[in-house]
Amino acid sequence: MPTSTRHLATAPSNADVSRYALRLGDDALISAQRMGEWIAAAPQLEEDVALGNIALDLLGQARALLTYAGQLEGAGRDEDDLAYLRDERQFLNAQIFELGNGDFGFTVARLLVTSTYQHALYAGLRHSADSTLAAIAAKAVKEVDYHRDHATQWTLRLGDGTAESHRRMQQGVDAVWPYVSELFESDALTTALAASGVAVDPNSLEEQVLVYVEQVLTEATLTRPEATVRHTGGRSGIHTEQFGYVLAEMQHLARSHPGAKW
Repeated sequence: MPTSTRHLATAPSNADVSRYALRLGDDALISAQRMGEWIAAAPQLEEDVALGNIALDLLGQARALLTYAGQLEGAGRDEDDLAYLRDERQFLNAQIFELGNGDFGFTVARLLVTSTYQHALYAGLRHSADSTLAAIAAKAVKEVDYHRDHATQWTLRLGDGTAESHRRMQQGVDAVWPYVSELFESDALTTALAASGVAVDPNSLEEQVLVYVEQVLTEATLTRPEATVRHTGGRSGIHTEQFGYVLAEMQHLARSHPGAKW
Protein backbone atom coordinates (compact mmCIF):
# COMPACT_ATOMS: atom_id res chain seq x y z
CA MET A 1 0.00 0.00 0.00
CA PRO A 2 1.26 3.52 -0.71
CA THR A 3 0.28 4.84 2.71
CA SER A 4 1.77 4.39 6.16
CA THR A 5 -0.05 3.12 9.22
CA ARG A 6 -1.42 6.64 9.69
CA HIS A 7 -3.76 6.28 6.72
CA LEU A 8 -7.47 6.70 7.20
CA ALA A 9 -10.17 4.08 6.75
CA THR A 10 -10.46 4.50 2.99
CA ALA A 11 -6.99 4.26 1.49
CA PRO A 12 -6.50 5.83 -1.94
CA SER A 13 -5.71 3.66 -4.91
CA ASN A 14 -2.20 3.27 -6.22
CA ALA A 15 -3.41 4.75 -9.51
CA ASP A 16 -4.55 7.96 -7.82
CA VAL A 17 -1.35 8.40 -5.82
CA SER A 18 0.66 7.64 -8.97
CA ARG A 19 -1.15 10.36 -10.91
CA TYR A 20 -0.60 12.85 -8.08
CA ALA A 21 3.12 12.04 -7.90
CA LEU A 22 3.28 12.39 -11.68
CA ARG A 23 1.83 15.90 -11.52
CA LEU A 24 4.41 17.01 -8.97
CA GLY A 25 7.20 15.23 -10.81
CA ASP A 26 6.27 16.87 -14.10
CA ASP A 27 6.26 20.30 -12.46
CA ALA A 28 9.80 19.70 -11.20
CA LEU A 29 11.06 18.09 -14.41
CA ILE A 30 9.90 20.82 -16.75
CA SER A 31 11.05 23.53 -14.36
CA ALA A 32 14.49 21.87 -14.23
CA GLN A 33 14.64 21.89 -18.02
CA ARG A 34 13.84 25.59 -18.18
CA MET A 35 16.29 26.52 -15.41
CA GLY A 36 19.02 24.50 -17.09
CA GLU A 37 18.61 26.55 -20.25
CA TRP A 38 20.14 29.51 -18.41
CA ILE A 39 23.51 27.79 -17.97
CA ALA A 40 26.06 29.84 -19.96
CA ALA A 41 23.33 32.40 -20.71
CA ALA A 42 22.64 34.04 -17.34
CA PRO A 43 23.61 37.70 -16.77
CA GLN A 44 26.43 36.77 -14.37
CA LEU A 45 28.82 33.83 -14.13
CA GLU A 46 27.70 33.17 -10.56
CA GLU A 47 24.11 33.08 -11.78
CA ASP A 48 24.99 30.38 -14.31
CA VAL A 49 26.10 28.25 -11.36
CA ALA A 50 23.15 29.21 -9.15
CA LEU A 51 20.48 28.44 -11.74
CA GLY A 52 22.31 25.24 -12.68
CA ASN A 53 22.18 24.15 -9.05
CA ILE A 54 18.49 24.99 -8.83
CA ALA A 55 17.91 22.93 -11.97
CA LEU A 56 19.76 19.98 -10.41
CA ASP A 57 17.66 20.22 -7.23
CA LEU A 58 14.48 20.19 -9.29
CA LEU A 59 15.73 17.31 -11.39
CA GLY A 60 16.42 15.30 -8.25
CA GLN A 61 12.89 15.94 -7.04
CA ALA A 62 11.53 14.94 -10.44
CA ARG A 63 13.50 11.69 -10.44
CA ALA A 64 12.18 10.68 -7.02
CA LEU A 65 8.59 11.54 -7.86
CA LEU A 66 8.58 9.97 -11.32
CA THR A 67 10.23 6.81 -10.00
CA TYR A 68 7.54 6.51 -7.36
CA ALA A 69 4.78 7.23 -9.88
CA GLY A 70 6.12 4.46 -12.11
CA GLN A 71 6.30 1.98 -9.23
CA LEU A 72 2.72 2.64 -8.21
CA GLU A 73 1.52 2.52 -11.80
CA GLY A 74 2.79 -1.05 -12.09
CA ALA A 75 3.29 -0.92 -15.86
CA GLY A 76 7.06 -1.36 -15.77
CA ARG A 77 7.88 2.26 -16.58
CA ASP A 78 10.77 3.94 -14.79
CA GLU A 79 11.76 7.60 -14.48
CA ASP A 80 13.41 7.62 -17.92
CA ASP A 81 10.36 6.14 -19.61
CA LEU A 82 8.12 8.74 -18.00
CA ALA A 83 10.45 11.63 -18.82
CA TYR A 84 11.43 10.73 -22.36
CA LEU A 85 8.75 8.48 -23.84
CA ARG A 86 5.49 10.23 -23.04
CA ASP A 87 3.76 12.51 -25.51
CA GLU A 88 2.72 16.08 -24.80
CA ARG A 89 -0.85 15.35 -23.70
CA GLN A 90 0.42 12.82 -21.14
CA PHE A 91 2.36 15.44 -19.15
CA LEU A 92 0.48 16.92 -16.20
CA ASN A 93 2.56 19.94 -15.19
CA ALA A 94 0.96 23.34 -14.65
CA GLN A 95 1.51 25.59 -17.65
CA ILE A 96 3.57 28.17 -15.74
CA PHE A 97 6.53 25.79 -15.61
CA GLU A 98 6.76 25.30 -19.38
CA LEU A 99 6.72 28.92 -20.52
CA GLY A 100 9.83 30.06 -22.37
CA ASN A 101 12.47 31.76 -20.21
CA GLY A 102 12.36 35.01 -22.13
CA ASP A 103 13.81 37.97 -20.26
CA PHE A 104 15.73 37.27 -17.03
CA GLY A 105 13.10 39.31 -15.17
CA PHE A 106 10.42 36.89 -16.34
CA THR A 107 12.42 33.89 -15.12
CA VAL A 108 12.96 35.55 -11.72
CA ALA A 109 9.24 36.37 -11.42
CA ARG A 110 8.26 32.82 -12.29
CA LEU A 111 10.80 31.33 -9.87
CA LEU A 112 9.51 33.57 -7.10
CA VAL A 113 5.96 32.29 -7.59
CA THR A 114 6.73 28.64 -8.26
CA SER A 115 9.32 28.22 -5.51
CA THR A 116 7.00 29.87 -2.97
CA TYR A 117 4.24 27.51 -4.07
CA GLN A 118 6.50 24.45 -3.91
CA HIS A 119 7.81 25.47 -0.49
CA ALA A 120 4.27 25.65 0.91
CA LEU A 121 3.34 22.40 -0.85
CA TYR A 122 6.30 20.37 0.38
CA ALA A 123 6.03 21.82 3.88
CA GLY A 124 2.53 20.38 4.07
CA LEU A 125 3.40 17.17 2.24
CA ARG A 126 6.03 16.32 4.89
CA HIS A 127 3.07 15.20 7.00
CA SER A 128 1.54 13.02 4.28
CA ALA A 129 0.10 9.66 5.25
CA ASP A 130 2.14 8.31 2.34
CA SER A 131 5.58 7.71 3.78
CA THR A 132 7.37 7.96 0.44
CA LEU A 133 5.81 11.30 -0.48
CA ALA A 134 6.55 12.56 3.03
CA ALA A 135 10.22 11.59 2.71
CA ILE A 136 10.56 13.23 -0.72
CA ALA A 137 8.92 16.39 0.61
CA ALA A 138 11.15 16.52 3.71
CA LYS A 139 14.22 16.78 1.49
CA ALA A 140 12.65 18.94 -1.21
CA VAL A 141 11.35 21.63 1.15
CA LYS A 142 14.93 22.48 2.18
CA GLU A 143 15.95 22.85 -1.46
CA VAL A 144 13.03 25.03 -2.54
CA ASP A 145 13.57 27.22 0.52
CA TYR A 146 16.88 28.22 -1.12
CA HIS A 147 15.17 28.65 -4.50
CA ARG A 148 12.61 30.98 -2.93
CA ASP A 149 15.29 33.02 -1.19
CA HIS A 150 17.30 33.30 -4.41
CA ALA A 151 14.27 34.52 -6.35
CA THR A 152 13.37 36.93 -3.55
CA GLN A 153 16.81 38.53 -3.55
CA TRP A 154 16.81 38.98 -7.32
CA THR A 155 13.29 40.43 -7.27
CA LEU A 156 14.35 43.00 -4.71
CA ARG A 157 17.55 43.79 -6.58
CA LEU A 158 15.86 44.28 -9.93
CA GLY A 159 12.60 45.80 -8.76
CA ASP A 160 14.22 48.41 -6.56
CA GLY A 161 17.23 48.94 -8.82
CA THR A 162 17.47 51.11 -11.91
CA ALA A 163 14.52 52.38 -13.90
CA GLU A 164 15.31 49.79 -16.59
CA SER A 165 15.63 46.86 -14.19
CA HIS A 166 12.38 47.93 -12.48
CA ARG A 167 10.57 48.09 -15.82
CA ARG A 168 11.75 44.66 -16.90
CA MET A 169 11.03 43.06 -13.54
CA GLN A 170 7.50 44.46 -13.52
CA GLN A 171 7.06 43.29 -17.09
CA GLY A 172 8.09 39.79 -15.99
CA VAL A 173 5.61 39.77 -13.11
CA ASP A 174 2.83 40.95 -15.43
CA ALA A 175 3.59 38.18 -17.94
CA VAL A 176 3.70 35.44 -15.29
CA TRP A 177 0.55 36.40 -13.45
CA PRO A 178 -2.12 34.94 -15.80
CA TYR A 179 -0.61 31.48 -15.14
CA VAL A 180 -0.46 31.69 -11.34
CA SER A 181 -4.00 30.67 -10.44
CA GLU A 182 -3.66 27.22 -12.03
CA LEU A 183 -1.23 26.24 -9.26
CA PHE A 184 -4.06 26.46 -6.73
CA GLU A 185 -6.77 24.62 -8.63
CA SER A 186 -8.30 21.65 -6.83
CA ASP A 187 -10.05 18.79 -8.57
CA ALA A 188 -11.58 15.44 -7.64
CA LEU A 189 -8.14 13.80 -7.39
CA THR A 190 -6.52 16.32 -5.05
CA THR A 191 -9.69 16.68 -2.98
CA ALA A 192 -9.92 12.94 -2.39
CA LEU A 193 -6.21 12.50 -1.68
CA ALA A 194 -6.18 15.47 0.69
CA ALA A 195 -9.16 14.01 2.55
CA SER A 196 -7.27 10.73 2.97
CA GLY A 197 -4.21 12.55 4.34
CA VAL A 198 -1.99 11.77 1.35
CA ALA A 199 -1.99 15.04 -0.60
CA VAL A 200 -2.11 18.75 0.09
CA ASP A 201 -5.14 20.55 -1.31
CA PRO A 202 -3.58 23.18 -3.62
CA ASN A 203 -6.45 25.57 -2.95
CA SER A 204 -5.40 25.69 0.71
CA LEU A 205 -1.99 27.09 -0.29
CA GLU A 206 -3.17 30.12 -2.24
CA GLU A 207 -3.40 32.66 0.56
CA GLN A 208 -0.03 31.97 2.16
CA VAL A 209 1.75 31.87 -1.19
CA LEU A 210 0.25 35.10 -2.48
CA VAL A 211 0.82 36.89 0.85
CA TYR A 212 4.53 36.08 0.66
CA VAL A 213 4.82 37.01 -3.02
CA GLU A 214 2.97 40.28 -2.53
CA GLN A 215 5.19 41.22 0.41
CA VAL A 216 8.26 40.72 -1.77
CA LEU A 217 6.74 42.68 -4.65
CA THR A 218 5.84 45.57 -2.35
CA GLU A 219 9.34 45.72 -0.89
CA ALA A 220 10.73 45.64 -4.43
CA THR A 221 8.49 48.62 -5.37
CA LEU A 222 6.60 46.39 -7.79
CA THR A 223 2.86 46.06 -8.27
CA ARG A 224 0.91 42.83 -8.06
CA PRO A 225 -1.15 42.77 -11.27
CA GLU A 226 -4.79 41.85 -11.63
CA ALA A 227 -5.12 38.83 -13.91
CA THR A 228 -7.84 39.50 -16.48
CA VAL A 229 -7.03 36.17 -18.18
CA ARG A 230 -6.42 32.92 -16.28
CA HIS A 231 -4.72 30.15 -18.21
CA THR A 232 -5.39 26.56 -17.21
CA GLY A 233 -5.41 22.98 -18.52
CA GLY A 234 -1.93 21.69 -17.73
CA ARG A 235 -3.14 19.26 -15.07
CA SER A 236 -5.29 17.55 -17.70
CA GLY A 237 -2.64 17.55 -20.44
CA ILE A 238 -3.51 20.81 -22.20
CA HIS A 239 -0.33 22.78 -22.80
CA THR A 240 0.96 25.92 -24.46
CA GLU A 241 2.59 26.01 -27.87
CA GLN A 242 5.97 26.38 -26.18
CA PHE A 243 5.70 22.99 -24.50
CA GLY A 244 6.26 21.06 -27.71
CA TYR A 245 9.66 22.72 -28.12
CA VAL A 246 10.65 21.83 -24.55
CA LEU A 247 9.82 18.17 -25.14
CA ALA A 248 11.55 18.11 -28.52
CA GLU A 249 14.80 19.25 -26.95
CA MET A 250 14.50 17.16 -23.79
CA GLN A 251 13.46 13.93 -25.50
CA HIS A 252 15.44 14.10 -28.75
CA LEU A 253 18.39 11.92 -27.74
CA ALA A 254 16.37 9.22 -26.00
CA ARG A 255 13.90 8.95 -28.87
CA SER A 256 16.64 8.99 -31.51
CA HIS A 257 18.45 6.09 -29.84
CA PRO A 258 15.80 3.86 -28.24
CA GLY A 259 17.17 1.68 -25.46
CA ALA A 260 20.59 3.32 -25.48
CA LYS A 261 22.53 3.19 -22.21
CA TRP A 262 25.07 5.73 -21.01
